[in-house]
Amino acid sequence: MTTLRSDLSDGKASFADIRTLDLLREGSLARFTGGLSPESLMLAWSDWALHLAGAPGKRLELALRMGQACTELLTSTPAANASDTDSATVATDPRFAAAEWQQEPYRSWAQAFLLTQAWWDQATRDVPGTVPHHENVVSFVARQWLDMAAPSNQPWSNPEVLARTLAQGGMNFWRGAALWLEDLQKKSTPQVAIENDTFVVGRTLACTPGTVVMRTPLAELIQYHPTTATVHAEPVLLVSAPIMKYYILDLSPHNSMVRWLRDQGHTVFCLSWHNVTEADRDVSLDDYRCQGVMAALDAITQIVPRHKVHVLGYCLGGTLLAIAAAAMARARDDRLASITLLAAQTDFTEPGELQLFIDPAQVHMLDSLMWKRGYLGAEQMAGAFQMLRSNDLVWSQIVHEYMLGERAPSNDLMAWNADSTRLPQRMHSEYLHHLFLNNDLAAGRFMVQGHPIALQNIRRLPIFALGTERDHVAPWHSVYKIHYLAETEITFVLTNGGHNAGIVSEPGHPHRHFRMQVKAVGDSCMGADEWQAAAPLHEGSWWPTWQAWLVQHSSATPVAAPAIGIAGQTPFGTAPGTYVMER
Repeated sequence: MTTLRSDLSDGKASFADIRTLDLLREGSLARFTGGLSPESLMLAWSDWALHLAGAPGKRLELALRMGQACTELLTSTPAANASDTDSATVATDPRFAAAEWQQEPYRSWAQAFLLTQAWWDQATRDVPGTVPHHENVVSFVARQWLDMAAPSNQPWSNPEVLARTLAQGGMNFWRGAALWLEDLQKKSTPQVAIENDTFVVGRTLACTPGTVVMRTPLAELIQYHPTTATVHAEPVLLVSAPIMKYYILDLSPHNSMVRWLRDQGHTVFCLSWHNVTEADRDVSLDDYRCQGVMAALDAITQIVPRHKVHVLGYCLGGTLLAIAAAAMARARDDRLASITLLAAQTDFTEPGELQLFIDPAQVHMLDSLMWKRGYLGAEQMAGAFQMLRSNDLVWSQIVHEYMLGERAPSNDLMAWNADSTRLPQRMHSEYLHHLFLNNDLAAGRFMVQGHPIALQNIRRLPIFALGTERDHVAPWHSVYKIHYLAETEITFVLTNGGHNAGIVSEPGHPHRHFRMQVKAVGDSCMGADEWQAAAPLHEGSWWPTWQAWLVQHSSATPVAAPAIGIAGQTPFGTAPGTYVMER
């Protein structure tokens, strides 16, 4: 402290230096809270509790609902009655769908839990005067605690676990303990390779033949080798999210979008992002635009001159692509033929349940955590997604693997999901502040090279936008808002599935369907729910429909497949490149 006072008196330290104490304190606290802000939780709880205390009508309503729930539980008929409404309620919850849960006393325990869960949902909603964000946070926390206490998650109250234990003499718990120790070892050694003999990057995953034709400090550009003598004139550039490895778009050979597009006669390029380290803490969001999207377009223009480029952005990659396209529109750069946005948000006023973790207090904690480490670790992102879907991603795993002793079979999507990446401090902070908190992109305040950009400037450039029905990361209602921002033809598709599985939807994939409708320039804009009711339903994958849309907005005459790489420049190796291998 003496040194600090001396520095201040000598003018050697600024007040900004002193404020790093706030970052140090908050970053240290984040280690014990899992990155959750206690201040944010307390503000939400106090807002809800104080307003509930001052709402006698709401409290009376809750008391009456509690009485109704108790009466319903006491007067419900045995599960043997197949037409019983309460039994159907229990059976429709995946946690209690097994036949064992329809027997007493398990059925009553499950029904009591579901009634309690419904009561708490009512208690945390519609409290007069409470900030909606605070209501959502309190409701979410209450649901997390209730899910933890669900009878399905306790070995002594889960009839499936009890039956398995009796039948196997407790060996299921021995197997579960071994699986738990295996998972613990993986978490304690995060740098260990995730691959096994089944899913290997470059051999069974991300194995479409290609060449790395460009490399910047942030990205590699892969050009894939053609399989047709002639190709569509306009190449396709795929931009995945920097938050993930690119090969979700080049998964296994049977469900690789890259391979399928190539086989349809398209020249395909894909960006593979560098997995940043602490040394990259000052990399900005605009660096990703310049050293990723724009650098790729410059390279493609040299490889395929005189032809425009179809660009596709997925998730955060789509948001980044929208920023680049708006900046290009302002600069009158007309190198784009079309824009495809997959599960990508451009307006962040309704970002779904992720908004639970985005408020000023929470962002301050994330900023502090990244300030200490230089990046946002994959464990923070994975933890947030797991909490959003705790029943599917946490508790069901605990029950099936650690109690029943059964390891769920792995697949290519799970292997990709475990191959995590990091985001640099500055870039992610800008993303949270400018997009999530301030919604600068939709408001026309987002700055690129000293100038504000506007999505409204994207004209005469068709957009294909896709949302997925069960998306917890980019809810389709939020993705749909591109209709309100861009003054151009928009083809919107809503497909079943989630944020990842809805995208990996190759032709022939069972149980796939989608809705689609085109909004031409000058058409009236419908609300999202109105659109859903009006859009016709189509069975099957959306990929062929999108590919036909690409052809519709391409030149009619095919051309010879372009040479691989930039003329006169030595390639940087073969696909999948080096950045995708970084841990």
